Amino acid sequence: METLLYAAELVQEDGTYKLVVQDLVRDTVQITPVPAAMVDRLPTFLSVLSSKLGPAPARGRR
Repeated sequence: METLLYAAELVQEDGTYKLVVQDLVRDTVQITPVPAAMVDRLPTFLSVLSSKLGPAPARGRR
């Protein structure tokens, strides 16, 4: 059985980006601004992370 611990969203508002991370165990939310250049590099970062950690099993949202 899976237990969702964190949920993350990258939100764009008025030309700026922010990362919203919800800790579902502690019921807290952290929000931090993210530079556009970092958003542009996100697919590359995730690819490198995946190659180092190994592929995660595919799962859909419920």
